[in-house]
Amino acid sequence: MTTFAPAIDNRRVKLLGLDFGSTTCSAMVAEACVTTNSVTGRMEFSEPIVIFRSAPVFTPFINHAIDAAAVAKLISGWLAQSGLALDDVSGVPAIFAGGAIITGLAAQKQNAAALIGQIRQWVGETVIATAQDPCLESWLAFMGSCSALSRYHTEIPLLNFDIGGGTTNVALGLQGDVLATGCYFIGARHFQFVPGLYQLTAISDYGLSLLDELGINKRVGDSLDTIECEQIMLYYCRALEAIVLGERQFFATAVARQHEQVALSSRPELSVAKLTFSGGVGELLYRHISGEALPSTTFYGDFGIDLAVAIANSPLLSADLANYVPENLGRATVYGLTLHSTEISGTTLFLPRSECLPLRDLPIVSKLSMQASQAQWLAALELAKKREQGACIQILSDSAEKADLKQIRLLGQHIAQALTASQYSGSQPLVILIEANVGQALGNYATNWTKSGHNLVVIDEVPIRNAHFVNIGCMHQQIVPISFFGLH
Repeated sequence: MTTFAPAIDNRRVKLLGLDFGSTTCSAMVAEACVTTNSVTGRMEFSEPIVIFRSAPVFTPFINHAIDAAAVAKLISGWLAQSGLALDDVSGVPAIFAGGAIITGLAAQKQNAAALIGQIRQWVGETVIATAQDPCLESWLAFMGSCSALSRYHTEIPLLNFDIGGGTTNVALGLQGDVLATGCYFIGARHFQFVPGLYQLTAISDYGLSLLDELGINKRVGDSLDTIECEQIMLYYCRALEAIVLGERQFFATAVARQHEQVALSSRPELSVAKLTFSGGVGELLYRHISGEALPSTTFYGDFGIDLAVAIANSPLLSADLANYVPENLGRATVYGLTLHSTEISGTTLFLPRSECLPLRDLPIVSKLSMQASQAQWLAALELAKKREQGACIQILSDSAEKADLKQIRLLGQHIAQALTASQYSGSQPLVILIEANVGQALGNYATNWTKSGHNLVVIDEVPIRNAHFVNIGCMHQQIVPISFFGLH
């Protein structure tokens, strides 16, 4: 039987988050304890402490292309300021887990490739979640900005708007859990100006479409007048109000559909949700309603200040601002990424070949019940076989936690038979995720105590998220980090 030494409780580990967006980028380093939850018995992070939080700076571009040299300088500076020690073997900072999220202009194919290269060069294989994923960003922003607020107000749904330069990421949550997400191309930086003026220096494709829709005949080099600025802000606020009210007819026009990347699905909780805000515009909004003076006209070279003030002037959007203030405002995404993007497993996982880690971007090809038929397992493995680098299958069951040894043995035998019948390659990684504490037993039954030679990994005691992809990080002192992305 393949076994591993129990993980040591109260071990402190370092977590890293990097956030690169259309307008700004930032970094965060936190320290947390690896502990066992006394109620659920699962391993988790506890007592997180943020030990470094960078000031947000403008994402470095040269003519819409990422400035790789400037990014390298930023990352090296952040790591130096955070005081992270270097690993004696790899020479990179000793980070247990974390991630990088790349959005907006930074997420364009060429830019994302350059960013990922720089990130891996500086922090190695331990950064396990690099994604260009609007729903993930919505989820992270909710977890980073108002998860504690949501857990405090247990009966009150919260609808969080994370508004940045290029997008508004929306998440509806209750009791600290996200129920639905959406993403809209509404942000401060679709119109860029000479700071202090409304003279246009750049307009995104979404901005150009909106100008045409509103009948505003202005282009780069022209200046917007007061009424034209108010028209644009009114449209943005009306779109946000339509999201709150669930008014699908607003997004029936061509220009509105263009602004909707992922629609927020209608749920009963939406009608009674209280509104919170995060992101750069959210931070300006809370500063404004607290009476703090905001910077002067287009101080940041965009509509950030105008949009914050316009939201404050909307009775619907501003109704809850004073009573429901999230704990993190402008840097909610990087906070959520650092502290909430990773789950951990270790004491009972089945991992006979630890050298196969890390496993990146594994598609979750199927979600099967404990009672799935042999035909269902064969179909899932046929899908998994198509990705040589590895794939993942989730096992879902409300009764999984109560599964007895007989059920686990039968499930393992089903998997073993399916692996043989499908002629699944012995070198091709297959990851199985299951919530119950049965990883070693299931893995051993499925591989005949590793004699089958299959490269099977069974990760247990991990809360299952409704996602498309999973990343498995390298093992550190008998525990591995797991992150999900491509969230529904």
